[in-house]
Amino acid sequence: MKRGLLGSSAVFGGMTLLSRLAGFVRDILQASLFGASAAMDAFVIAYRIPNYLRRIFAEGSFASAFVPAYAAARDQGDEAVLRAFRDHVAGALCAVVLLVAGLGMLAAPWVAALFAPGALDDPAQIERIAAMLRITFPYLAFIAMTALAGAILNSHGRFGLAALTPVLHNLAMIAAMLALAPLFEVPPMALAWGVLLAGVLQFLLLWPALGRLGLRPRLRLDFRHPAVRRVGTLMLPTLFSSSVAQLNLLVGTVFASLLVTGSQTWLYTADRLSEFPLGLFGVAIGTVILPHLSARFVEGDQAGYARAIDWGLRMVALVGLPAGLGLLLLAGPLTATLFQHGRFTAHDAQMAAWALSATSLAVPAFMLSKVLLPAYFARQDTVTPMRAAIATVFINIGLMVLLTTPLWWFGVPGAHVGIALATALAGIANAVLLWRWLRRDGIVQPQSGWGRFLLQIGLGLVLMGLAVLALRQHVGDFGELPALQRVAWLLAAVAAGALAYAAGLLLAGVRPRRVWAH
Repeated sequence: MKRGLLGSSAVFGGMTLLSRLAGFVRDILQASLFGASAAMDAFVIAYRIPNYLRRIFAEGSFASAFVPAYAAARDQGDEAVLRAFRDHVAGALCAVVLLVAGLGMLAAPWVAALFAPGALDDPAQIERIAAMLRITFPYLAFIAMTALAGAILNSHGRFGLAALTPVLHNLAMIAAMLALAPLFEVPPMALAWGVLLAGVLQFLLLWPALGRLGLRPRLRLDFRHPAVRRVGTLMLPTLFSSSVAQLNLLVGTVFASLLVTGSQTWLYTADRLSEFPLGLFGVAIGTVILPHLSARFVEGDQAGYARAIDWGLRMVALVGLPAGLGLLLLAGPLTATLFQHGRFTAHDAQMAAWALSATSLAVPAFMLSKVLLPAYFARQDTVTPMRAAIATVFINIGLMVLLTTPLWWFGVPGAHVGIALATALAGIANAVLLWRWLRRDGIVQPQSGWGRFLLQIGLGLVLMGLAVLALRQHVGDFGELPALQRVAWLLAAVAAGALAYAAGLLLAGVRPRRVWAH
């Protein structure tokens, strides 16, 4: 079982690594060409709104409801029932996302005003956001159908191709920046067209793949069909729980619109960097563990169910804790090395680094939530995570008011860091709630050896921290170095930290084979 989960996670993680590397190229180019400008802030807003809806109608809420229900239908062994399930869910999903995308395009100016209240006295900025929204909203329709194809492939144990699609997203945006940006009076408009192109390319990759496997659905519209009603019933409570991180980012977007120009871009840059370990490991583990947990639940294998959750939690501890510490210690060098070029100034890099430092505190918690949520969804319990998500959003709003308002009121530079810190603390609260309620219901049953395992990881983290801090002290300010030297020293810092962490684990008695096979 563990080899299967680990192998699938490795495939997904490997593909995600390619995507993240392409994403870094995209982000570096984006920062260099457009900097932290009002137009770039407009794109961040116009991108986050359909991106949040993507979490609902694509890989987040929809996939969390679809995969367990599809597993139950597949367990019946009736191919006609399974085909009808795919057909009717596909038809309903397509109809809904087309409607939402159309309404979003029509209401673009009002949507822009709602999520950028700080720009209400700047009609030109509101119009920039609205113009970009009219381009990015259709992306939702393509990415939702792509996510349906990916969920079907994942349910049949085929993770590689679906994990490859984000690479196309980044390549499309890179191509749009290089080819289209010079053609626009507002160059970041090219990014909006890149988002739409990315959605089309991802759809064209996965939809034909379903046909080759005999799994491509026909679009049949009947909202009263049992499959549609079942997925819809499971999906409604997950509208919050599967996308709480994105929802909190949207809340942050509203607050950031009240701050100085560039705040949106600084927060977006920090979020992109923190998403690297989350997408590479947390999403990979959560994605491959959901079909496995769903199958164990349908089969009534409670012991296998508990072991799989414990395995996922150990992987999060093993990877998430050093990832969060690494981002915290290297926030400045990362932003200076990757983004301090062209129009992205040293000041912009420093502001993004402060936000990244705050966000890094919650990276292990974000990864933990990616593993804990499937433990609920596999049992088709979507109500409990919804309760945690609603509580988390209120915590986030309260913390943003408490932390950001004084900084904004007194004109303190870096007020956006209050937004990042509030989002991080809310993410930690969400993970704690999910964990406590699973423990209360007896679903999480920790296997033996956790105390020693955490002490072993602790030793690795101490050695890692000492190695990275020593190298940072030796190098000094990364931003003052030539570009190639920045890259070389950053790679050296990452390598030193990784080797020190691995050495600490080995000295403490951790053996990789035992961890993988736990």
